[in-house]
Amino acid sequence: MVSGFHPDPTVCQVDGTYYMAHSSFEYAPGVPLYRSTDLRTWEHLGHALDRPSQLSVSGAVASGGVFAPTLRHHDGRFWLITTNLTEGGGHLLVTAEDPAGPWSDPVRFPDAPGIDPDLAWDDDGTCHLTWSGFGDQGPMGIVQAVVDPTTGKVLSEPRQLWQGTGGKFPEGPHIYHIGDFWYQLIAEGGTERGHAVTIARGPSPAGPFEPCPWNPALTARGTDSPVQNGGHGDLVEGPDGQWTLVYHGVRPRGTSPHWHVLGRETFASQITWEDGWPRLGEPVEPSSPAVVTEELSSPHLPASWCAPARFPAESLRPAENGWRLAAAPTGEAVFAGRRQEHLYARIRAKVRAEDGQGGLELRIDPRHALRLELTRGRVRAVARVGSLVSVLGETEIDGASDITLALRIEPARGHVFSTELGPDEIIATVSGADGVVELGRVDGRYFSTEVAGGMTGRLTGVFCDRGDVIVRSFIYIGSDDPHALDAVG
Repeated sequence: MVSGFHPDPTVCQVDGTYYMAHSSFEYAPGVPLYRSTDLRTWEHLGHALDRPSQLSVSGAVASGGVFAPTLRHHDGRFWLITTNLTEGGGHLLVTAEDPAGPWSDPVRFPDAPGIDPDLAWDDDGTCHLTWSGFGDQGPMGIVQAVVDPTTGKVLSEPRQLWQGTGGKFPEGPHIYHIGDFWYQLIAEGGTERGHAVTIARGPSPAGPFEPCPWNPALTARGTDSPVQNGGHGDLVEGPDGQWTLVYHGVRPRGTSPHWHVLGRETFASQITWEDGWPRLGEPVEPSSPAVVTEELSSPHLPASWCAPARFPAESLRPAENGWRLAAAPTGEAVFAGRRQEHLYARIRAKVRAEDGQGGLELRIDPRHALRLELTRGRVRAVARVGSLVSVLGETEIDGASDITLALRIEPARGHVFSTELGPDEIIATVSGADGVVELGRVDGRYFSTEVAGGMTGRLTGVFCDRGDVIVRSFIYIGSDDPHALDAVG
């Protein structure tokens, strides 16, 4: 539905339009927002945390930063609450009249440590904050307190709620008032193959809650579904009364035990109600073009672009006939780019690095990346897998000219029962006076979550290690059909 590193979906519906938000971890801007009228085609609106006064991820490690949000519409406003672990673990709440922005500066909840906050209002206007709590002795499970959302003050002692069906890491709670009952939806089982959505109901936001007799409400564990790790859901009612569950999952590929490279993506299924309990129905099939193309060509960055530990505009600025990407004042490398949102892709960048060092990169984090590294007079393809760094190939180039660097993400080669078969293959090339030169190719499993760990997915973009580089152009062409990409070259 929304592909490529869009985890922890949260959704609401207002006047026939659906709005959805996702976690963003160490990347800024934070919390991408989408809009749809049919749950099948989604438009990227922007981000809820789009400026430094709202969001600081300067100290964020890989998979740190902003965790799962909740998006709700109440009393004529949109409310979005999330957690920035880089700032010490307190929740932050922003509001807007229009989800396209502007969003307010945040109200903070320093006395409710934990992650995955949810807001729900009862009939008399009391606001209940429910979250996965942290205490002095470690995780506290699902807890709830009455709060003042305008000040961030906690007005009651946190109380423990239903903790699920026994799976590890009960988290991602959402509270709903539907008909005669209050429902508590949570994720449990960990965000790997055991992930699941479970649900319970009770007479009030505080319970007591009885579990659904056919829990889990959603899971793919033990199945051969092409979408695995299903969990962390949110319920929404459409204007026609049809209910839908949005949730995240992954598309693993290759031979056993399989690898996923795009991160956790968002999917949806219809919900029917039976005896006052939700039952999973048919999947909501996305409507998307066969091939997606995005170029970095105007003086304004596309909404899809982001950067780890900083806003991309801090280091990537318009320059004559392109963009200038500069290393950080402290000398550390910088990266700016966009999510890999398709199983297969072609990525090209035309770059000049007369006095700096940089180029084109595919990464899942700084320690798991494939780079085409340009310095004056030379291009190297460098693969980093943890502490292992390998130069796949190199060639001399004209250091005073613009150089076209390219990465192709193609289907893996190998027998289906062979350990040789990974999720995909990544091929690094450079174009120069001698035409296109291949510098190396890598099994994509080394840039997968199963190898790198963490909560994110692949990104592609440009980097600078030293000085600055000029980016004349950048183009991303993606598709889930490799033959469709063959047609565009």
